[in-house]
Amino acid sequence: MTFSVVILAAGKGTRMKSALPKVLHKVGGVPMAQRIINTVEAMAASQIHLVYGHGREQLQATLHGTSLNWCLQEEQLGTGHAVQQAAPYLKDDEDVLILVGDAPLIQQETLERLVDVKAHCDLALLTVELDDPTGMGRIIREGENITAIVEHKDATQAQRAIREINTGMMIMKGADLKRWLGALSNDNAQGEYYLTDVIAMAATEGKTIRAAHPDSAVEVEGVNNRVQLANLERALQRRQAEAAMLGGATLADPARFDLRGELTTGEDVFIDVNAVIQGKVKLGNGVSIGPNCVLIDCEIADNAVIEANSIIEQAKVGEHCTVGPFARLRPGAVMEQKSKVGNFVEMKKAVLGEGAKANHLTYLGDAEIGANANIGAGTITCNYDGVNKSKTRIGENAFIGSNSALVAPVEIGAGATVGAGSVITSRVDDNALAIARSKQRVIPNWPRPTKKD
Repeated sequence: MTFSVVILAAGKGTRMKSALPKVLHKVGGVPMAQRIINTVEAMAASQIHLVYGHGREQLQATLHGTSLNWCLQEEQLGTGHAVQQAAPYLKDDEDVLILVGDAPLIQQETLERLVDVKAHCDLALLTVELDDPTGMGRIIREGENITAIVEHKDATQAQRAIREINTGMMIMKGADLKRWLGALSNDNAQGEYYLTDVIAMAATEGKTIRAAHPDSAVEVEGVNNRVQLANLERALQRRQAEAAMLGGATLADPARFDLRGELTTGEDVFIDVNAVIQGKVKLGNGVSIGPNCVLIDCEIADNAVIEANSIIEQAKVGEHCTVGPFARLRPGAVMEQKSKVGNFVEMKKAVLGEGAKANHLTYLGDAEIGANANIGAGTITCNYDGVNKSKTRIGENAFIGSNSALVAPVEIGAGATVGAGSVITSRVDDNALAIARSKQRVIPNWPRPTKKD
C-alpha cells in the first residue's frame, strides 16, 4: 500500500524564546523535524510534504530528504489550514499520514502499527492514555468505533474523566481528506481551521474510525518550551542507553550517557560516565571508554582502552591500543595495533605504527611513524610553514628524544636516534644519531639580576 506523509512544521514556537524555529531545536543532536523525516523515509513513504512557515530560510537550509516537498503556510490559521497547503499534492487513491513536527520520539514501529490499523478501516488515529489528560482533546467512542474528539474546554464532567487523548497523528484516504478539508470552517473563537473536525465529518458519513497506540506516551509528547525539550532529550538517551546495554555494552551510569548519532558495539564494551558519542561510532569487542570522553565519527577496534578526558574525531584506533588520558585524535589520525598515545598528545592526519609510543606532551601532524618507534615528551612535527603542510616520516624502531622539533618535510630513518632538544631540518639516515642543538656554555659566578627600586 502506498502512502504519503504530511508533517506540520510551520509553527514559530514562541514559548521556546528562540530565534530558531521550534522544529529545528535538536533532540539527540538531530533537529526534531529531521528526526521525523528520517523515520518516515525508513518506511518508504512515496512523498513527504513538509508544511513550513516561520523561519522558512533556516528550515530549508537545515532539513533534507530524498522525497521532500515544501508546502508554505504563509499564515498560521490552524492545523486544518496547515494540511490544506499540502492538499493539491495529495493523490485520491493513496493514504495520507499526518504527523506533527514537534513530537520527535515517534518510532517507526508505532507508525507502521497505525498504517496497519488503517488497512482495516476508513480513518485511523494515534491515541494514548494519560494519567492526567488535562487540557487535551478526549476520544469519544461508541464501542470500538471513534465518533468524535472533544476538546477539554468543551467536555462534560464525564468526558473529562476519559484518559484516552488525541495525539494529532492520523491516516486516511487522500480523497476523503481533501473532501473534509474543503468543508472545514473557522467559525470559532480562534478563527482557525481545526484538523480534528474531520473526525466528526467522518463519523457523520458513517466511516469506520479506529485507533492505534504507541508503546510509550513519551513517543507522542510534543515540545513547547525548553523544559519539555530537555525531558525528551533524557527520554531519548534512556532509550538509547538501554539499546546499547542490550547490544553488549556496560554503562557505568545510564543516566550519564549521551548518544547523538549511531553507536555500534561489540561484546563486553565498557563505557564510563559522561561519554558523549556523536555521528557514527563503532566500538569493537572489549573496548573500554573512560569518563568524560568524546567520540565523533570514529572506529575503535577490539580491546582498545580510551582513558579519561580524551577526544577522538574521525580517527581509527587499532586493536589493543591505549589512548589518553587527555589525548586528542583529530581527523585522519590512525593508530595501528598495540600503539599508544598518552596524556596531552595530539594527532592529526598521522599514522602511528604498530607498537609505537608517544606517551606525553606531543604533537604529531601530517606524519607517518613506523612500528615500535618511541616519541619523547615534548616532540613536535612542524608540519605547517604558514602556507603549506608537509609530511614527517619516522622509521621503525626510531627513538626521538624529548623536546625535539622535526621540521617537515623531513625523514628519520629506521633505528635512528634524535637527541633530546634537537631541531631536525634534514634527513637522518638509518641507525644514525642526530643532535642539532647549540653547544652548552657554563659561565661561573654569574651575578643574578636584582630588583630595581
